[in-house]
Amino acid sequence: MPITNNFDPAELAKFSDLAHRWWDTESEFRPLHQINPLRLDWIESLHPLKGQRVLDVGCGGGILSDSMARKGAQVLGIDLASKALKVAQLHALEAQTEGVSYQEISAEALAAEQPGSFDVVTCMEMLEHVPDPSSVVRACAALVKPGGHVFFSTINRNVKAFLLAIVGAEYVLQLLPRGTHEYAKLIKPSELAGFCRSTGLDLQQTRGMHYNPLSRRYWLDADTSVNYMFATTKS
Repeated sequence: MPITNNFDPAELAKFSDLAHRWWDTESEFRPLHQINPLRLDWIESLHPLKGQRVLDVGCGGGILSDSMARKGAQVLGIDLASKALKVAQLHALEAQTEGVSYQEISAEALAAEQPGSFDVVTCMEMLEHVPDPSSVVRACAALVKPGGHVFFSTINRNVKAFLLAIVGAEYVLQLLPRGTHEYAKLIKPSELAGFCRSTGLDLQQTRGMHYNPLSRRYWLDADTSVNYMFATTKS
């Protein structure tokens, strides 16, 4: 039986309380708006999205889902935070974004219903917020077609990541609300790579994401010591 209760009620409440601010580019979600072009371009460089069926797991208010639909993909965004999904749906209507829909369902439950249905699966900034990230990775692997891509992004678990992603981003620079991330839930690249291998996902590329608070600029490089992304393919 698939796991359908792989969520933390406190995490859902945290993001639901902020849902109305999701599309305010100067709100707590400003970092997501700023990094979205970087992650979208990276995804597009490895798997062109036009005409593809795409699943965005943990889509929240739909920032990535909406932008992938605008690249010509048919996108389904899923989440368990109903308020955030309503915001995503409202934005799609207001922005007249074609090719995007949203559903309140877990990745595990959808995997039981629609295995092997998507050309691309994205799961960004989500794994560090669930009790069992390996279950989500397993569901993503089940949902993608053979030869398709699954993209993950999360935060490394080490002293540098604690200082920059939690102390720096949440308390010093106040880029994110305090309590957004819990150190114990952060995931080392070796751990995520193990989850992927066990589900038949082959690691194709890794990228690190970085921020300069003086220039307020984000960029990607090979350093995965703090925020990082995985591109995997299903064998």
